[in-house]
Amino acid sequence: MPESLQDELFELLRIPSISTGGGDSQALLAAAEWIVERMQRAGGAAALEGAGGNPVAVGDLSCGRPDAPTVLIYGHYDVQGVDPLDAWDSPPFEPVIRDGRIYARGASDDKGNFLPLLHVACELARAAELPVNVRVVVEGEEEAGGETVAKWFMADERGADCAIVFDSDMVDARTPAITTSVRGIIAAEVKVRTAARNLHSGMYGGSVLNAVHVLNGMLARVLPGPDGRLKADLRAGIAEPVAEEIDAWSKLPLGEDVLAEAGGRPLDASSGPGYYLRNGADAAIDVNGIAGGDAVHARTIVPAEATARISMRLAPGQSTSAMKPVLERLLREGAPAGAEIEVDLAHSGDPALFDAASPALTLGAQALAKAAGRPPALVRSGGSIPILALFAERGIQTIVSGTALADDSIHAPNESFSVASLELGERAARELYAALAELPQPSSR
Repeated sequence: MPESLQDELFELLRIPSISTGGGDSQALLAAAEWIVERMQRAGGAAALEGAGGNPVAVGDLSCGRPDAPTVLIYGHYDVQGVDPLDAWDSPPFEPVIRDGRIYARGASDDKGNFLPLLHVACELARAAELPVNVRVVVEGEEEAGGETVAKWFMADERGADCAIVFDSDMVDARTPAITTSVRGIIAAEVKVRTAARNLHSGMYGGSVLNAVHVLNGMLARVLPGPDGRLKADLRAGIAEPVAEEIDAWSKLPLGEDVLAEAGGRPLDASSGPGYYLRNGADAAIDVNGIAGGDAVHARTIVPAEATARISMRLAPGQSTSAMKPVLERLLREGAPAGAEIEVDLAHSGDPALFDAASPALTLGAQALAKAAGRPPALVRSGGSIPILALFAERGIQTIVSGTALADDSIHAPNESFSVASLELGERAARELYAALAELPQPSSR
């Protein structure tokens, strides 16, 4: 068994645990078993749970004191696919270090980000120095919906006194962050059929429905206007940020710089100044992909079929149960009579919001400051972590943090993770466990 955190990470990164596009069931099982084995070797009780989906690695590492706080750590061992493979400078499941960075799929999201929490807990448990009881939950469907772990957690009766999730970013290479909220998500697939087959555009164009045109009209009903804001129907329920949050955002890097660093081009003149409000506290819809007709060959056709995948990000205060019917209604209203429409809204998760003034987040902020040498910024995330909504619903205050950086290229070719980020994650995990031992009046678990 490897002793260093880096050696352990390389072992885990070599497992091609892809869950998207159908996934690799054997690799996913191998990754889950790898997690379980680590806990068992540290003297913990661990097993695979979550029948019917990718296994959930669940375990307990005890400090020997039942009255000590119970801290739940959550992460995911599954990763995104690697296409286009030829865009990688090295094989995605053969981790290498170049210029202080570890290159591999999952290096940042979420194997390298999460693993310090597990590694340190196991190390302290083996040495009988763990100051809190640690519950470990590591799932294999975060990149593909997270339904199995959601079912497992809803059936779980134990809960925890607080939770730690390392699946987020730092403000910059020196400044940690605690994410106080994440947006929810509704992922939709929209299919349009307008004829039995593609038709000749000269003979029939202008007289028959064109599936691509129909799809474009449907999307136009839900996409944001020139100012980047959605229609009022799709913004219903949003909880506006408080003044203290807005003031804190003014101390973060300029939104213009955040967009430039990512290589994105601003939608409009207010995109930069309004970045933190738009991407942390407002709803958004994006077309993730669209297909129809033939954009490769010179074929003068009227397409009979078209498909789009879209994702809606829900702001805190909104819910998937309220917004799904609104999104579907607007899409369908954009379709003319005669078009056959399918709208699949199967993948979704609610937003979550945590209290920065709670004891858990207060202690967490102190621990991160000690590990990094400067206090963490309090931020909102534009992304989605479905399990967090369940934690929030159960009243489990959660320290959402991590040591990922903007240039880690998560979900893209040449994903990487800074060696310095890995080392900071290890320091942060130690400080967090020590600090959370001081949680007041822990419940009996």
